[in-house]
Amino acid sequence: MLIRRSVLDAIVAGTVTQAFRRWSRARVRPGTMLRTAVGLVEVLAVDVVDEAQLTPEDAHRAGYASLERLREENARRDGTLFRVVLRPGGDDPRVALRSAADLSAEDRAAIDARLARMDRGRPWTAEVLALVAAHPGVRAPDLAARLGRETAPFKRDVRRLKELGLTESLPVGYRLSPRGRAYLHVRRAAEPMDVGPPDDLRGRRG
Repeated sequence: MLIRRSVLDAIVAGTVTQAFRRWSRARVRPGTMLRTAVGLVEVLAVDVVDEAQLTPEDAHRAGYASLERLREENARRDGTLFRVVLRPGGDDPRVALRSAADLSAEDRAAIDARLARMDRGRPWTAEVLALVAAHPGVRAPDLAARLGRETAPFKRDVRRLKELGLTESLPVGYRLSPRGRAYLHVRRAAEPMDVGPPDDLRGRRG
């Protein structure tokens, strides 16, 4: 459920308490916590409504200047009209997690385990972390192309890393979070290095 930034700010301020959407079926349910640019937004209720019964107060509580404006916007879409009652849900825990860069051995092991599960079907986490680290602020389609991948599944994978607090979105592209940079540093430090044979042995044949 996408919500405009101006409406999100009004939800936090308490001046907007509901939204109206036309859907073929309800896409959220009571108790859903929406992760947004201003933190969590909680869904309190989802009900089918009759557009003819809407009032100017309904429009105002949804962030519209008038009932006519609300009706105009919803007339552009097909489906059943739903009222979604909303309230601020507090800070997004991923924000604090992204800043938690002091990794303990237990933290590292937990991240290792989560990434290993993600890699079961096809290993991808290491290359995506390294790519985002090397190219912050680069468009997702360009990053995906570097790996020979389609954009949509690549973006889904980056979001999975974001759930672990390892990446964060920029206005364009992504970057590693402080936690992600710390994890990649300790991971690389733990990787064995192929230093080759000593200089005096190079070129010798056994």
